[in-house]
Amino acid sequence: MTGTAAQHDIDSPENLARRRHGQSVLSEIDGHQGEAVIDSLADINPALGHHVAAFSFGDIYDRPGLDPRSRQLVTLGILTALGGCEPQLKVHIGAALNVGISREEITEALLHATVYCGFPRALNATFVAREVFAERDATPAS
Repeated sequence: MTGTAAQHDIDSPENLARRRHGQSVLSEIDGHQGEAVIDSLADINPALGHHVAAFSFGDIYDRPGLDPRSRQLVTLGILTALGGCEPQLKVHIGAALNVGISREEITEALLHATVYCGFPRALNATFVAREVFAERDATPAS
C-alpha cells in the first residue's frame, strides 16, 4: 500500500489508534454528544466521522498550548462568526459547560462576538445557548 493509500485507509492500525485517541479526547470534552455526532456519520460518511475524531480531537484539540477552556471559547467565537453552524454550536456550548466555562462566560463570549460578526449571528448563538442551558436545567444531575 502506498503512503497515500495508507493515509486514506481509516481502518489501518495507525488510523485506528488516532481515532481511538481522538474519541477519548472527544468524550472528555463533549461527553455523549460528541460520540453521537460520530455515530450519526457511520452509515453515510464514516471517513468524515473518523477525521472529526482523529484529526479534530486527537491531533488538534489535544495539542499543548491552549487548555480546553481556551479552545472552547475560541470555538464558540468561530462558530458564532461563521453563522449557520447552530447544531455544532449546540454541541460546543455543552462542551464549554463540560470544561468549566460558566454560563455567564459563554454569554459574554457571544456578546463579544457581536462586535466582529454582527447582531444576527450573535443573536442566533445566544438563542442556542438558551436552549442548551434549558436542556441542562431539565436534566437531573447524575
